[in-house]
Amino acid sequence: MIHDGLVQHGFIRVAAAVPKVRVADCAYNAEQIVTLMRRAEAQGVAVLVFPEQSLTGYTCGDLFHQSTLQTAAVAALAEVARRGQKCFTGLVVVGLPLVVDDQLCNAAAVVQNGVVLGVVPKSYLPNYKEFYEARWFAPSVRLRNQTVKLLDRDVPFGTDLLFDAGEHMPGFVVGVEICEDLWLPIPPSAWQALAGAAVLVNLSASNEVIGKAAYRRQLVANQSGRCVAGYVYSSCGVHESTTDVVFGGHCLIAENGVILAESARFERDAVLLIQELDLHRLRSERIKTNSFGEQQPLVHDRSWRRIPFALPRTAPERLLRAVEAQPFVPRGQEQLAERCQEIFHTQVAGLAKRLETIGKPNVAIGISGGLDSTLALLVACKTFDLLGAPRTGIHGLTMPGFGTTARTRQNALDLMRHLGVTAAEIDIRGLCLDEMRGLNHRPFGIALDGLTVEEFTGKLHQVAAEQCQDLIFENVQARMRTSLLMNRGFVIGTGDVSELALGWCTYNADHMSMYNPNVSIPKTLVKFLVRWAAENEFTGPAQTTLRDIVATIISPELLPTGANGEIVQRTESVIGPYELHDFFLFHFLRYGAPPEKIVFLAEHATFERRYSSEELRRWLKLFVQRFFANQFKRSCLPDGPKVGTIALSPRGDWRMPSDAAAAAWLAWAERG
Repeated sequence: MIHDGLVQHGFIRVAAAVPKVRVADCAYNAEQIVTLMRRAEAQGVAVLVFPEQSLTGYTCGDLFHQSTLQTAAVAALAEVARRGQKCFTGLVVVGLPLVVDDQLCNAAAVVQNGVVLGVVPKSYLPNYKEFYEARWFAPSVRLRNQTVKLLDRDVPFGTDLLFDAGEHMPGFVVGVEICEDLWLPIPPSAWQALAGAAVLVNLSASNEVIGKAAYRRQLVANQSGRCVAGYVYSSCGVHESTTDVVFGGHCLIAENGVILAESARFERDAVLLIQELDLHRLRSERIKTNSFGEQQPLVHDRSWRRIPFALPRTAPERLLRAVEAQPFVPRGQEQLAERCQEIFHTQVAGLAKRLETIGKPNVAIGISGGLDSTLALLVACKTFDLLGAPRTGIHGLTMPGFGTTARTRQNALDLMRHLGVTAAEIDIRGLCLDEMRGLNHRPFGIALDGLTVEEFTGKLHQVAAEQCQDLIFENVQARMRTSLLMNRGFVIGTGDVSELALGWCTYNADHMSMYNPNVSIPKTLVKFLVRWAAENEFTGPAQTTLRDIVATIISPELLPTGANGEIVQRTESVIGPYELHDFFLFHFLRYGAPPEKIVFLAEHATFERRYSSEELRRWLKLFVQRFFANQFKRSCLPDGPKVGTIALSPRGDWRMPSDAAAAAWLAWAERG
């Protein structure tokens, strides 16, 4: 019985195998292959790929012309098929020399459940340097027949074969090529992908020379990316080494430009490299990338034969592949530093172009002492440096309100002073009281008539935490700050893409600016950017302040502080952890993953805090509700640079009706 977990979410497990080989000993080689098939079955592998000429060994030389070897190879194939019927239920691909049309071809046989489903010949034969394949084999273009008599049945034969399990899983189509085919300007796998293959496999015998492994890695990654496909590559191992060539048994599994798994080379024992491919993700990418479909007419003059096959009878419950809990934040420190540098300088370049275009005006920016406004200020400083303009042209304004703490206020003032910008402070509490009086509003039930700011603030400290909910009170402060900024010049925005996704911004307040360099940066990456900038772009006392800002609790500071002056309004206590929302946003927007798959992936990710399935479902439901309900805020966003694969600009990546219904995305939550 197929387990629903991985399969229903589009995952199939694939493997590249390197058996121990005795050159020209086909019976021994078949035994080694069967042993690896058993191991693969225990791991729920659906597609298992062996190296080129794996039944005979690639380095047989002129022995390939011996009928004894040719007959032994077919007998070994029969043994693999017969024993595989009992020990491996997936698709297995093995290499052998095969006589067709009175010629010998370098072939890949595709087998399942005791039956050879099809045979694919090698298209391009290397015959240069250490390679002499044209001495023994005929290229596919010289072969005429579309079937070959093999194991007492007519078997489909040719380079036009695709192996299709679409009846069981849409998009599960396998294409086969052999070694040198990948090295050509237009590999056969490119045509196979355009014809619908999402899993491409390569049986290879690539020997080892200095630098070749890196090039091989690039080839596999790039071909999987160009073809928007999974790519499984298996190459001959050390036991093939002879005379002047050494083989390393290099195995690679890639998906859409990314190497998911790679084996160590020069292993003496058999190798079985296993990983999952996400077929739903690949299908989503192909649908979304319309230029991929534009090339499909190129294959219309080619006929393709689709050979059906079945999914394995068993599948694993859990993923082997890593699911990044923070998909926007690279794992390694070197990669993270490189990412931060690229993003920061993209922000600077975008803002510099805008300011140059409008005559390099002075700019205004609200500084709260929090992460987002800090990042925007750092970008502004480096932009002015780049343009040769004094930083005094940056007018930083901190506007403490009823929820501002002494820590964030002091950090805002210190940062502006250390960076050399023009700093100002306006206490907005009195202005907000006047506006609330004009609105006849009684915040938290408090009558405002005759109250001074200090008296009102004292009463706020008496408000119970559970009563601290007043949207008008919050919005008046947020809009007051924006009004003060807008009257001071060209306003640089500070909000990030995570806040925009959730609608965690006040319409026509922090939601609005003339240009926002943070507009496509997720919250989980902001703190890393600020920390990177502190360590790489700024020196002196500013670094100390920046480190303290990184350690500050995330809050809009719009609700009253506690009696001790500390933050009461913690954003993540209200809307949920940003690490989850950024995870949801990535998979929802980048790959169009349905909610049930997002939860499945989140259950496999390792978060800083562990979450139960119930918590994941609760926060994802909130994410979906807020994402749909707040599209109207995103429909009128200011300009800002796209820095990654996720952006919500209505002029760029995301065009969504403001009044779309979320019912279909919330139905899973009702099912429990």
